[in-house]
Amino acid sequence: MEYHYPIDPDWSTDEVIQVIDFFQTVEKAYEKEANAQQILTQYKKFKEVVPSKAEEKTVFKQFEKHSGYVPYKVVKAAKEAEGSQLISLKK
Repeated sequence: MEYHYPIDPDWSTDEVIQVIDFFQTVEKAYEKEANAQQILTQYKKFKEVVPSKAEEKTVFKQFEKHSGYVPYKVVKAAKEAEGSQLISLKK
């Protein structure tokens, strides 16, 4: 399924790719399952583009509004997981 990704027009092509990769990993955690380490790696790359906590919350809310998926919950589950454990937030 495709979702609207919150993209800042000031981001470079590489930055847009990093943000989209992170959100696709979030989607994967909700629709199937995702590797906890991969989630944290993608989140780290996302934070390089969106370092501000306030901006992160805004971008997360925009994504959640369009997809129904909560990136915060995925990152939290990945941080609580051990190593390469698979995370799934299927409803």
